[in-house]
Amino acid sequence: MQNDLLNQNLIMQFGTSRFLQAHVDFFVGESITQGLSSSKIAIVQSSSSPAGKHRMAAFNSHSTYPVKVQGIQNGDVIDSTYQINSIEMALQADEDWQTIKTLFCQRVSHVVSNTADQGFQLNADDHTDLLNSNTAPKSFPAKLLVLLKARFDFNQQGLVIMPCELVVDNGDVLKDLVIGLAKKWQLSEPFVSWLQESCCWANSLVDRIVSDAIEPIGAVAEPYALWAIEKQRNLTLPCQHTSIKLVDSLKDIEFLKLGVLNLSHTYLVDLWKQGELNGLSLSDVTTVRQAMEHKALRAELESVLADEVIPILLAANLSEDVESYVKSVRERFLNPFLQHKLSDIAQNHQAKVERRILPIYQKGLDVLPAKSFPKLAACLSANGFHQSVEETFL
Repeated sequence: MQNDLLNQNLIMQFGTSRFLQAHVDFFVGESITQGLSSSKIAIVQSSSSPAGKHRMAAFNSHSTYPVKVQGIQNGDVIDSTYQINSIEMALQADEDWQTIKTLFCQRVSHVVSNTADQGFQLNADDHTDLLNSNTAPKSFPAKLLVLLKARFDFNQQGLVIMPCELVVDNGDVLKDLVIGLAKKWQLSEPFVSWLQESCCWANSLVDRIVSDAIEPIGAVAEPYALWAIEKQRNLTLPCQHTSIKLVDSLKDIEFLKLGVLNLSHTYLVDLWKQGELNGLSLSDVTTVRQAMEHKALRAELESVLADEVIPILLAANLSEDVESYVKSVRERFLNPFLQHKLSDIAQNHQAKVERRILPIYQKGLDVLPAKSFPKLAACLSANGFHQSVEETFL
C-alpha cells in the first residue's frame, strides 16, 4: 500500500476554507467519482488555532464531507447534497513540516492555494536558514520557495502551481514573489531558471458563492461555479470538471464579471441607499434577493443593464457569451436559499463605485462614442466622480 501511494500523484493545497471545500476540492472529488482523474489532495493548514486543529482532525477521520448545493440553475430550483471524497490527508505546517517536504518532493504534481487577503505578503522573519530546517517559514511565498528548493534538489521535476487568490494575474504575481525571494536569498541561477522554465505558474479566476460552513467540515454553495484558467506551456489540470474553463486570456472574463456581477451589486446598493425609489419605500429590503423582487429596484437594474451595460459589453467584443452570463447572474441574485445582505455589499461603497462602475462607463465612451450613459453617469456623479464624468465631455 505504501509503495502504491508513492506512485500516486498528489495535489497539495494551502488553505482549508469552506470556499476551497466547495470549489477546487469539490471539482477534484467529482472528477475522481466519475473516473476522470485519480489524484487526491493533501491539505496544509498554516494556522495552529484550536478551530483549525479541530477541522484538521475531522479531515483526517472522515473519508468524505458534505457540500450542499442550493439555488436556481437554468430555471430549476436545485437543492442537492454531495459527498466529496477528494481529501487524502490534512497536515499542519508547524507540526508536520518534514512530512510536507517529503510529500512535496516525492508525490506532488500540483499546488493549489487560497490563503486569504494577506496570503501573498512576505514576512521579515523568514530567512535562508529555513531551507535546511524542520521549521516552516511564516509566509506562504517562503513556504513555497523552501518546498520548491527541496523538490529541485530531489529530482528537478517541474510542477503546476495554481493560486486561487482573488488577485489579478495571481500566478504571475506569486511567481514574481517566489523568484524575487529566491534571488534575495542568493539561491543558484540553475534553481531560479528551473522556477521560471520548468514550473508552470497558472493565472486563474475563481467564482462561486459559498454561503455557509457545515461543521466540522463541509459547505453550502450556489449551483454556479467557475474556475477559469489561462492556457500556457506546461499546464496540466489536476482534475476534469464542467466548471473548469481553459481560456487564452482571463481579461475578458474579468471584465464581464466586473460589468455584470460586481456592477449590478453596487448599482443596486446605490439605489437602495436612497431609502426610496419612485415613491416606493425600500425600508423592508435588506438582501439582494429582496432587491430583485422589489418592482422598482428590479426595473432600474434591468434598465441600466439593457440600455447601457450590455451594449457596452457587446461592443467591447469580448470572447464570452454576454447574454448567457447576464442570465446566470440574474439566477444567482434570485437564489431563494441565499441571504446576501445589501449592507455587506455597501461597505466601502464609494471605492466600489470607482472600481466597478467607472471602468465600464469609460469603456462605453471608448467603444460607443456616440452613445450616452445617463444612469451610469448619474451614479458616478452622486458618488463624487463629477470630474471623471465631466472630463469625458470636454
